[in-house]
Amino acid sequence: MSFIMKGKAKRSNEMTARQAANALAEMVRHNIKVQYRNSFLGVIWTLLNPLLNMIVLALVFSHIFSNRGIGMDYPVYIMGGNVIFSFFRMATTSCLPSIVNNRDLLTKTRIPHIIFPLSNVLSSSVNFLFSLVALLLVMLVRLLMGAKIGFYWTSLMIIPYFPAVFGFSLGIGLIVCTIYVRFRDIKHIYTVFLLLWQYGTPLFYSETILSDKMAAVMKFNPMYYFVKYFRAIMAGDISDWASFGICYASAALALMIGLLLFDWRKRSFTIYV
Repeated sequence: MSFIMKGKAKRSNEMTARQAANALAEMVRHNIKVQYRNSFLGVIWTLLNPLLNMIVLALVFSHIFSNRGIGMDYPVYIMGGNVIFSFFRMATTSCLPSIVNNRDLLTKTRIPHIIFPLSNVLSSSVNFLFSLVALLLVMLVRLLMGAKIGFYWTSLMIIPYFPAVFGFSLGIGLIVCTIYVRFRDIKHIYTVFLLLWQYGTPLFYSETILSDKMAAVMKFNPMYYFVKYFRAIMAGDISDWASFGICYASAALALMIGLLLFDWRKRSFTIYV
């Protein structure tokens, strides 16, 4: 009898996990639809946005930074950095209100709380794939224009690399969404903090132009390593295993802190939403 009861409990848990997976997939689809609702170009904006950002930044900064320690085609350098940072920014900013914005589901269903921020990071991952297509198009166009650009097999390292930036973004997303439930002002603070973080990451300039003190401070910026290694694999170099390791170490630390904080505070979410 006990064996039968255990079997039923196991099937029940499997069904619950399946339902949670279906809910997660549905929320990802919903997030993507909402993002492009009433947009004439729709998902095409996912391609146009990084392209337009690259054009603006290249026009503004090309004469200032393009020949100062960049070491690769400047438009590709800019877009390579922005693709990574834009994913991080989109993932974490969409996570921030994810619990509060889903208060009805949170209070009326037994859906696992973590599905809300996780669905936003997964939705941002879809946008990231389109941004990669835009980056490859820019590289092809620059190659046809005579720029010194190559397409290397090392680009496949994006497969083992991406889980690190995904995990880091999810970890930070869990932290900010947990704090936002109780302190709504963090939305404005985080916007300013992201802007500071963006300019503190070498997206359109090289760290070689910084003073020794600023370069030392840069070493404590996790996004510096994520951007640096992504550019390296796109340029055909996978030798910087130290940066690769730091990416995964940063992701593990952010995830650990995020999960612990989220799990600690999730029981109080229904009180404040």
